[in-house]
Amino acid sequence: MTGPRVGVYAISVAAEMAGTNVQNLRVYERRGLVAPDRTAGGTRLYSRDDVDRLGRIRDLLDLGLNLAGIALVLELEADNARLRGDVRRLRAAARA
Repeated sequence: MTGPRVGVYAISVAAEMAGTNVQNLRVYERRGLVAPDRTAGGTRLYSRDDVDRLGRIRDLLDLGLNLAGIALVLELEADNARLRGDVRRLRAAARA
């Protein structure tokens, strides 16, 4: 089973795809900004969604945000997406 949420990329590949380095990915994980899958042996496996999130983190860093600010932005973006989905569902239910 594969999909955008399934971890398939090793840390070095994910770092290259996101345009950053391996050490940064470890820091982002420690700060709770990304949570890659782990193999039974503890190897990190990043999904396509993780790589996209890493790209978003890189973009926010380029805008001058620090990691604490990025954590807040990512949380607000997730809340916004969830609320937009709720509104779509409620509108669809009201039309039905």
